[in-house]
Amino acid sequence: PRDWSSDVCSSDLAIPELDEHANELLSRMTDGRMHVKLEMQRTKRTGGTTETLDIKISDELGTRGYELYSGGEAFRVNFALRIALSRLLARRAGAKLQTLVIDEGFGSQDADGRDRLVDAIKAIQDDFEKILVITHIPELKDVFPVRIEVTKTPGGSLLTLT
Repeated sequence: PRDWSSDVCSSDLAIPELDEHANELLSRMTDGRMHVKLEMQRTKRTGGTTETLDIKISDELGTRGYELYSGGEAFRVNFALRIALSRLLARRAGAKLQTLVIDEGFGSQDADGRDRLVDAIKAIQDDFEKILVITHIPELKDVFPVRIEVTKTPGGSLLTLT
């Protein structure tokens, strides 16, 4: 296991990097509407500060709690943070990101949100050896150049590579 304590205040360096990468993707997926900020300290009511990890999400209406965003908006925030964290961890380990699996991530998106998510996936595709997108949405069938289509039959599922 890696001794993270040897990094010069590891979280002080990681948080700005996570913010930057997450906001780059989030901006692309929301046309600059949404922004995320990770905060490591919170002011206590009794004075002083305490360590925390607060995720502050803002849009044109201001900063609101995560639970007040729609499913589609929350998915975009989650996606941006997960990709940013993957990039950070891979860079720190000196490794290349191998595989990204997105399982039914498009269902919470409206048509514009789907298009922006596809654009974000295409923008990060060079970071990964393989990206697997699992979806039942017919409109996305031709978006990706290589597909494994699964068809259920009475004798079992059939796979077709297109």
